[in-house]
Amino acid sequence: MNSVPSRLATSFNTPSPLLRRALLSNALTAVVGIALVLAAGPLGAFLDLPAVALRIAGAIFIPFGTFAGWLGTRTRVHRTLVFVVIVLNALWAMDSVLLLLLGWVQTTMLGECFVIGRPCLPG
Repeated sequence: MNSVPSRLATSFNTPSPLLRRALLSNALTAVVGIALVLAAGPLGAFLDLPAVALRIAGAIFIPFGTFAGWLGTRTRVHRTLVFVVIVLNALWAMDSVLLLLLGWVQTTMLGECFVIGRPCLPG
């Protein structure tokens, strides 16, 4: 009996609509990356964040968002690649919180909201 078809069935799957939307929404990260690279100076001054850190983040976002978007457009996706996207998102979220909690940057409330990716609501 050949085990290759069963191995392929467990390695690849057709992404659910929710997974596809999540991957495609991660593709927006590439657009944010381009904005960060091109406007790091003014954004850094506005958010009170180091421009070099914004450029580095942007340089990371561009290939990550492109990869996630590409993965979201595939008919079948390899589970390992989806897991990589999930792990990278989790690591980025943890690093963002640590960046603020450990005081690696001193920023304003608006800069903190930008770093952790949540809207800043007054009050």
